[in-house]
Amino acid sequence: MQPLLLWITRTLVAFARKCQASNTGRQHCSEPMASAPSRPLILLVVGALQIPLVLAALPARAASALAAWALGSDGVLQLRTSRGARLEAFFQPADGAQGAKVWIDFPGELSRSRSLRGSGPVRAIRLGKPTPGSTRLVIEFKPSISLNPNQLKLIGTSPDRWKLNFEGLPTRGLRRIGEGDLTASTLSRWAPGIRITPTRTPINASGLPNVPRGRFRVVIDPGHGGPDPGAIGIRGVRETDVVLDVSLQVAQLLEARGVQVIMTRTADVDVDLPPRVAIANRVAATAFVSIHANAISMSRPQVNGIETFYFSDSRSARLASHIQQQVLNVSPGSPNRGVRRGRFFVIRRTTMPSALVETGFLTGRLDAPRLASASHRRKLALAIATGILNYLQGVR
Repeated sequence: MQPLLLWITRTLVAFARKCQASNTGRQHCSEPMASAPSRPLILLVVGALQIPLVLAALPARAASALAAWALGSDGVLQLRTSRGARLEAFFQPADGAQGAKVWIDFPGELSRSRSLRGSGPVRAIRLGKPTPGSTRLVIEFKPSISLNPNQLKLIGTSPDRWKLNFEGLPTRGLRRIGEGDLTASTLSRWAPGIRITPTRTPINASGLPNVPRGRFRVVIDPGHGGPDPGAIGIRGVRETDVVLDVSLQVAQLLEARGVQVIMTRTADVDVDLPPRVAIANRVAATAFVSIHANAISMSRPQVNGIETFYFSDSRSARLASHIQQQVLNVSPGSPNRGVRRGRFFVIRRTTMPSALVETGFLTGRLDAPRLASASHRRKLALAIATGILNYLQGVR
C-alpha cells in the first residue's frame, strides 16, 4: 500500500459552529470560534472511502475513527484511525490572548468530551464532538507561539496511520501526551463480510417480502414523544410527529406479513429510554428498530443524508445494512452517510439485534420537504418494513 500523500489546501470565508443538541438528546459542542479570524485555513483534506467505524482504543471507548493519538516531545503528532477514514484538518492563527489552534475532525463520535493540560508550547488538548457522529481533536498553543500554516501538512503514512510535524515549533518543556496504543493493529471493518445485495423497494404493501407467519416478533421504537419533540426542522416540522407516523405504518405493514409487532409508543406520549429497552428485552424480540429523523443547525441546510446505527454484533450490522439500503432507495439524491457503529442507549442495552435509523435531516434543504410529505413517509415505511423483512428472511 503506497503512503497516502494526497493533500489539498483551501481558504474559507468563514468557519463557525455552535453547540447543538441533537435529536437523540446528546450535546455536541464545537471549538469556540467567537474570535475566529475571517480566514481559517483547511490544512488538509484526505479523500478516502468512508467505512463503518472500528471500536476505538481510547479510554472513553468511543465509537470513533480515532483509535489512538500522541503528541511527542519532538513536536510530531501521530494518529491511528480506522482504515481508510477521511480526515479534515484546520488551522486558526493566534488572536490576542488566544493562541493558535490546529484541529482535526474524524468520522465517528466520542462518548465523552474531555480536556487535557498541555506542556511547553501547548496550552491544552481537547477532544469533543462538534456535530452528531463526529470527533474533533484540538491542539491549542500558547499565545506566544507562532506557526506557519504553509509548513503544516497532515500526511497519511498508511491506511490507518497519520502524522503532522509542527515545523518550527519550539519544543522546550514539551512532554509527550497521548491516548491509546499507536502500535496496535486496526480492524479494517467493524463487521467484515457484510454485503447487502440491493433490492427494489416495493411501491405498495403487496410487494413486501414474505416471511413465515407467526414466527417473528419485532419491536418498533418511534423516537422521542410527549414533552420531548426531538428535532425541530424547517417550517417547524417536529421529529416526534414524523417518526410516529412512519413507525405506525411500518407496524401495519409488518403485521400484514404475519410479524408480531410491539410498539414502544403509539401516541405523542413521553417514554423514557430504559422502558423502551425493557419492553424489547421482556418480550424477547427477534429485532428492535428505533426510527428517528436527524437535525443540525438551521444555518446548514446543505447537510442531508441517511444513516443507520448499530452497536456491536454482526447480526445488528446486517439488520442496519438492510434498512439503510432500502431507505436510500426511496431517498434519491440524499447522501449515503453509511451504516455506522453508535452507542445510543436503546441499541446498546437491548439484547437482540438492534438498529437505529436516521431517515433524513429535518434541517436539510433536500430531506426536510420530503419528511414533511405524507407520500414520502409512506415510502419510508415501505422501505423500513422491507429492510426488516429482508433481514428476517435470513434469520434461522
